[in-house]
Amino acid sequence: MTLRDVRIGDTVIVTKITGEGAVKRRIMDMGITKHTEIYVRKVAPLGDPIEVTVRGYELSLRKADAEMVEVKPVDEEITEAIDEALAKEE
Repeated sequence: MTLRDVRIGDTVIVTKITGEGAVKRRIMDMGITKHTEIYVRKVAPLGDPIEVTVRGYELSLRKADAEMVEVKPVDEEITEAIDEALAKEE
């Protein structure tokens, strides 16, 4: 599933960023990296752009960019497991 497929109000976790070169770097520079939690806030009437909350700030992404972000749904247990794993890495 990609970020483009996520419904309004859902929270997901980034599993992979596809794409290459400058496009991939730009997405990562916006704070979208593997294991990052993303909340989908709004989708424009024609579907482009998508407004998300990532790392505590709001970000608008084009559909083409959102298609390059592979995600999986989040539930409480997954969120806690990731937080524990990241704490151990630090």
